Amino acid sequence: MSTFKPLKVAIVGTGIFARDSHLPSLKSQPELFEVYSCFNRTKAKAEIFAEKAGIPSERIYNSLEEVFQDENVDLVDALLPVQFNLEAVKLASKYNKNICLEKPIAATLDQAKEILKIVESNSNFKLTILEHWCYFKSIEIIQKNLSKIGKIYSFTYSSTGQFNFNNKYLATSWRTKPEHVGGFLSDGGVHQLALLTGALGEIKSVCAKTRQIRELSGADDLAYTLMETDNGAIGTFTYGSSFGFTDKKNFIQILGDNGSIYYDFSPKSSDTIIVKTGGLNANDELITNEIKIEDEYRSTFREFQVIGNSIKNNNFDGILSTPKVTFHHLAIVDAIVKSSENNGQPTDVFKI
Repeated sequence: MSTFKPLKVAIVGTGIFARDSHLPSLKSQPELFEVYSCFNRTKAKAEIFAEKAGIPSERIYNSLEEVFQDENVDLVDALLPVQFNLEAVKLASKYNKNICLEKPIAATLDQAKEILKIVESNSNFKLTILEHWCYFKSIEIIQKNLSKIGKIYSFTYSSTGQFNFNNKYLATSWRTKPEHVGGFLSDGGVHQLALLTGALGEIKSVCAKTRQIRELSGADDLAYTLMETDNGAIGTFTYGSSFGFTDKKNFIQILGDNGSIYYDFSPKSSDTIIVKTGGLNANDELITNEIKIEDEYRSTFREFQVIGNSIKNNNFDGILSTPKVTFHHLAIVDAIVKSSENNGQPTDVFKI
């Protein structure tokens, strides 16, 4: 009989995403998690969250360090403005406390490098970055079908849409006055890059132009980028959701010498990956195969499920959004920003 007791989770940063996403994901897995305590720099917000989460008042901390000092806490779930992620990791290392951080990994590459050094120097705690797109079923399906379309030469990745004036996250101060590189481009862009690099591997270099369409975005909110992967494929990456009236459109197309893969993951799409094979030789049979994705992991449920089971079994092989992987996503954004600042000049993506 298993003696595992649900992990006592301290939630740090009790804002909108903690309330609407993390809390339901944790509460829906009582065999893995107990929402135990919380902290917010504005204590009144923590008190409101605690009432909703069923956390007693004595488990509302008065400082960030108190969170990590509590010996009863098994996992810290930190939803902080990213410029504070490094501080949280330092405390996790000091008190040997498992921690997961909302993406991106850090505000700058220098901070991200320091986080990686801390993780590498202390094996007594585990750090996971919460980039739930890393767990998309579509990534695994695309990977399994890549070899069927021959040598990969090209790709197109595009995520564009209309500006949402009613976005509930729009007014948060850390987004309107971003301290993280790329602002909007790293906040949402790392999701897109999780899917792109998960399917095709790491990016070697970029040539990019960025623009700011909306003042409310706080920084540039549009990027058009030419990319080359480590494997030599060339393609484009377009990201921007601040346009006027238009449909939201998200898709990735991968082109090889023996076929193609196309996946439209726009809202209300059929969530179907289309794999076309043949064409390497003149007499090849041309085959179209449609793969329906059932119940894609669009919420944070799956990533917490993986984290909980990893700690339970002391086996972290299933964690896909590792510090090193998510560092690469931020490094791509950093290269995009630098390339644009240099009028689109080719810029290598920094590699650890």
